[in-house]
Amino acid sequence: MARTGRRPGNQDTRMAILAAARAAFAERGYDGASIRQIATSAGVDPALVHHYFGAKDKLFLAAMEAPIDPGELLPKIFEPGLDGVGERLVRGFVGVWDSPAGSAAAALVRSALQHDWSARMLRELLVTQILRRATTQLRLDPAEAPIRAGLVASQMVGLAMTRYLLKLEPIATMPADELVLNVGPTIQRYLEGPLP
Repeated sequence: MARTGRRPGNQDTRMAILAAARAAFAERGYDGASIRQIATSAGVDPALVHHYFGAKDKLFLAAMEAPIDPGELLPKIFEPGLDGVGERLVRGFVGVWDSPAGSAAAALVRSALQHDWSARMLRELLVTQILRRATTQLRLDPAEAPIRAGLVASQMVGLAMTRYLLKLEPIATMPADELVLNVGPTIQRYLEGPLP
């Protein structure tokens, strides 16, 4: 019986694009890398990059092997507004880390701790895909946004390290609801409390 539908793409082409994208994003960052440059480096037409990955942010997430797409998760956290965002952010964060995607997230953080390239890529992921969206969607004061976003990132990375990598008790086994009640207000303060 004949198969119908689109033929599968060439895996070598896809891998060449991903390799070129990883190099470009690591060298020039998310904002400095372009689809055209990546396609040229991979030896393909830019239309093929779009065919395999769609938009630049999807290519970046594939190159990072990101366990989730922040573009799908973050609107649920940020769109309701600033009120209660600390608890929503912690609940969403713990939900991802407690899911099957958590082991991939842990591998990403472990790799960033051991390799400069991975650290640069994780930093780009945090800045361009998460912190930038938080700043825009929550309408943070542009003068304060980098400090506020950095404080939130420090808390969330610290939570990941403590709960999932170091498995420090009682944080490692604390029920998610209790963790949300303990950490959420700190995130909230970082986002809207007065800065010294």
